Amino acid sequence: MLKGCEIYHNKQTPVRTIVLWRWKEVDKQHSLLKASKDVQSRVQSGHLAVGYSKRRLVFSLFFQLCFHCCISLFYTLMEVSCLELALEGERLCKVGDYRAGVSFFEAAIQVGTEDLQVLSAIYSQLGNAYFHLHDYAKALEFHRHDLTLTRTIGDLLGEAKASGNLGNTLKVLGRFDEAVVCCQRHLDIARDINDKVGQARALYNFGNVYHAKGKSICWSGAEPGDFPEEVMTALRKAAEYYEANLVIVKELGDRAAQGRTYGNLGNTHYLLGNFRKAVASHEQRLLIAKEFGDRSAERRAYCNLGNAYIFLGEFEIAAEHYKRTLQLARQLKDRAVEAQACYSLGNTYTLLQDYERAIDYHLKHLIIAQDLNDRIGEGRACWSLGNAHTALGNHDQAMHFAEKHLEICRETGDRSGELTARMNVSDLQMVLGLSYSTNNSTLSENKDIDYNVHGARPRMSRRHSMENLELMKLTPDKMNWNSDILTKQSKPSLAKSSSKLFFVSRLRGKKYKAGGSSKVLQDTSNTLDTSRTQPPDGQR
Repeated sequence: MLKGCEIYHNKQTPVRTIVLWRWKEVDKQHSLLKASKDVQSRVQSGHLAVGYSKRRLVFSLFFQLCFHCCISLFYTLMEVSCLELALEGERLCKVGDYRAGVSFFEAAIQVGTEDLQVLSAIYSQLGNAYFHLHDYAKALEFHRHDLTLTRTIGDLLGEAKASGNLGNTLKVLGRFDEAVVCCQRHLDIARDINDKVGQARALYNFGNVYHAKGKSICWSGAEPGDFPEEVMTALRKAAEYYEANLVIVKELGDRAAQGRTYGNLGNTHYLLGNFRKAVASHEQRLLIAKEFGDRSAERRAYCNLGNAYIFLGEFEIAAEHYKRTLQLARQLKDRAVEAQACYSLGNTYTLLQDYERAIDYHLKHLIIAQDLNDRIGEGRACWSLGNAHTALGNHDQAMHFAEKHLEICRETGDRSGELTARMNVSDLQMVLGLSYSTNNSTLSENKDIDYNVHGARPRMSRRHSMENLELMKLTPDKMNWNSDILTKQSKPSLAKSSSKLFFVSRLRGKKYKAGGSSKVLQDTSNTLDTSRTQPPDGQR
């Protein structure tokens, strides 16, 4: 048969493909054709003595044979071409070139195939590729084609995988009830055919759907563990499915799967307010991440542990975990995560009343936010710096940062932040005995205050989003603690129970109207949500 098929991709015309065939051996049709030609030659030369009618019959049979051989050969070439195009598409997707992969898959469909198993696999891969390209409507379309086809040909395993892929896509689209139906079908089939791996995947997908459902409706300003009952019910179901998944993946000895599930289970317990259980799960996640040398997962585990310890009031331990987060972010050269780790450390040292260290970390956050053109990050850094300087009695510098915060809030359209900034500036004006207007975005009396000595610098640039990172953030839109401490001559004494109020959005994932997000840093390698997602389950 045909072997050694080489496919070349012309980068100038991405959809165009050049297929070169090299013959390694002669196929059966070719051998038959050669034999028929030999018969014809012998008849014509007289070596095969037959009558006229028989000779005509031989010629007729010969031409019919030629015709059928050509048709058969055409379909053979078509099959190999379609398959090879699909294989090249799969290869490109595996290396992350999903656009080119889609081109090859679509070219394979254009060539066509009579093998419905091959077509099912192409539909599945196309759905996965579009999922990674965030074209969820297209992903849904092809996963539905795959589901229809697998049911038509009675492929139960394929139907289970297609159902899982559909469930993942519907989850991302927020269609949770439909996603649950697909996950249930996936689980039912896996149980019917005694597919343990499939059962584990279905249970994991179930957990993800309920976790996403709970998170989608819990941004009401409530603290973890204090969400509406609908949210808590969804999160409890998520935890149950993750626990069931863990039982199976432990039986299978799949440590990688255990790590992913522990990460998601920890995040779920965190939202439920079960902070000790969250710590236990994230410690397991950390252990497995170290086993695999997965520094990104290790960094996320340290961050999530820090988040949980903040709510447990164990700020020193939280600070140590955030330091490891910062160290790993620097090793991974992830400047955005580095900035948010600095911010989390600044907030933690504020809770510890170590304002000098808090200022140091907030300045580092400010510098990186400026480098990343993140105006919202700059604003929050300025707000935090103003608070820390106020606590130290450095009212001039506090005023400078309060004015910078006000300026940035105006620029970004953050009305809530602007209100907070105005209140802070007003309080500081009373302390300093000033009466000038805050209409100007800079403070004329403090123009000589220069924080370039710390490396930070005034900048006017658009935001390069860093706020989608899910690290702990001390946000200015819900509290104004300057007024509480301005009247005190010494450092405030903050009880642990009340000091947690600093972290308004901390770790719970409140969405900001300004366009940022401060969700808990999820174990994003575990989920199929927005950023850094894995292939949909059941990729074939």
